[in-house]
Amino acid sequence: MKQLQRRGWFRYLTLGLITCLTAIAFAFGAVTAQETPRVFKVATEPTFPPFEMQAEGGEGLEGFDIDLMEAIAAEAGLDVEFVSLPFDGIIPALQSQTVDAAISGITITAERAQSLSFSRPYFKAGLAIAVQEGENNIRSFEDLEGKKIAVQIGTTGAREVAKIEGAQIVTFDSAAIALQELINGKVDAVVNDGPVTLYAIKNAGLQGVKVVGELVTEEFYGIALPKDSPDLEIINGALTNLLATGEYNAIYQNWFAGDPPPLPPVAPALESDAVNALNWGRLFQNLFKGAGVTLMLTFFSFIFGLLGGTLVALALISPYKPLRLICRVYVEFFRGTPMLVQLFMIYFGLPALFRELGLDFSFERLPAAIAALSLNVAAYLAEIMRGGIQSIEKGQWEACESLGMNPIETMRYIIFPQAFRRMLPPLGNEFITLIKDTSLVAVIGFEELFRQGQLMVATTYKAFEIYLAVALVYLLLTTASSFIFKWLERRMDPLKKKTKAVAPPKNITRPQVASQ
Repeated sequence: MKQLQRRGWFRYLTLGLITCLTAIAFAFGAVTAQETPRVFKVATEPTFPPFEMQAEGGEGLEGFDIDLMEAIAAEAGLDVEFVSLPFDGIIPALQSQTVDAAISGITITAERAQSLSFSRPYFKAGLAIAVQEGENNIRSFEDLEGKKIAVQIGTTGAREVAKIEGAQIVTFDSAAIALQELINGKVDAVVNDGPVTLYAIKNAGLQGVKVVGELVTEEFYGIALPKDSPDLEIINGALTNLLATGEYNAIYQNWFAGDPPPLPPVAPALESDAVNALNWGRLFQNLFKGAGVTLMLTFFSFIFGLLGGTLVALALISPYKPLRLICRVYVEFFRGTPMLVQLFMIYFGLPALFRELGLDFSFERLPAAIAALSLNVAAYLAEIMRGGIQSIEKGQWEACESLGMNPIETMRYIIFPQAFRRMLPPLGNEFITLIKDTSLVAVIGFEELFRQGQLMVATTYKAFEIYLAVALVYLLLTTASSFIFKWLERRMDPLKKKTKAVAPPKNITRPQVASQ
């Protein structure tokens, strides 16, 4: 009995200790949670110097926006975490609330304010026109009529040049690529934010480029947040304190000369009520226009790739070792490097290389895109065709040789027709893959299907609806291609060809046997 009582007291004592320890742990956790700053995810595009860029050595980010956001986070008691995104992906990220805010030289506009919330302005800027050094006829927006202009997609520069009558607009994913297009002589001007363009010319050593019409517009940058974000008041309060204490001035003078201009508490652009509604008719009109460009790129690239892949495949099975080695290097290079890198090498790298050698050479976008896609797909098709040819039994080669057929006749009449039927399924897969890979040429300003969707998102900010429509059009193209290749497989398969059955003769009577 005493042992049972002792066990009972021991049990109560143990439970009491566990309860006390649990309460202490919860209290300690609550205190720790209060002391730990909240992680605040901020999107930025690190190709917008001097506002945001990769730090020296490639570790971390630096720039005016980076320093300012870190100061705001420290003032507000937040632990800032920067997330690198392309500029045209920042607004969709805010709309989906995958990030808490964005700082990337984002101009406050009435259209953007329909789907986002903006902090008070933190920088006064404007657009500038960059031209080649010898250009003296372009001074203002009026002089850009009928000219070819490069802009960064989704920016106010792209919006402003869209108003210029007769202008040929080429969009790129970053201002750096647009300026490179100007250096290569493929456009007449670049319209971009003035401070960024001036910084690039001065610090990046751009040769043969000058700025005219500096700050032809007045704009204000703001920190963008999801619509009706509860963090807006915290950010505005911290930014107002930095302006009042002079810390903002210190950050500004660390990156720019002189004193910062006065900033209004509310951007003048927000006084406008402009709204860009999504026009579904215009959307699908633009998407099907882009789908036509996608099909054209796919068709020509596949045809040239098929011709090149056939030659490379024949070289890979040839008895000449140096030729096999050269073709093997070609195949491994184009299969082992990203197509995007190959596209940049051909479109931007080759002209720059020839200019360094004193040769005036440049690629237009269409031949550059087809060349890059064809060279890449030829490497994959070469392996498909080599495997298909080598899958045919050697006995058929020997039989053809015994019949007196030369190697060309053997390949043409016996081997290749059989191999081609075996190649059709992987060839179909490669064609469908190529349809989707054509979206990569958007980075050089080619307005194919995916780029048309990006341009619509940049003006309406309806990312989900538009990209869903883009995906459906791609699905339509790939499904139609799949059906065509399956039809070809059935058409060329001798075992599945329908043959007319011979009907038995009618009115057949059984012979009667005379009974005995």
